[in-house]
Amino acid sequence: MKLFRILILCVSLAIGSNAVTITEAQAQCAMCSLNAENSTQNGNTQGQGLNDGILFLLAMPFLIGAGVAILWYKKYRHKEEKSPIF
Repeated sequence: MKLFRILILCVSLAIGSNAVTITEAQAQCAMCSLNAENSTQNGNTQGQGLNDGILFLLAMPFLIGAGVAILWYKKYRHKEEKSPIF
């Protein structure tokens, strides 16, 4: 029980210190950032392609997670139907 409290305290301190300290992060390299900022000038569509690529990469983990959840649910439901009711 004491170990659990220490673990909760450490996790709370880590989350709290992370929430208090705000730093600006660069999500892209300098070339990609410059390209994205200038994407609307002169009919440049590379920025839109960059955004589409980011959305595609973001969607894949969610689709995989949804597939695993559906398979898990179907397997659980199948076991539940087989169990006898007393």
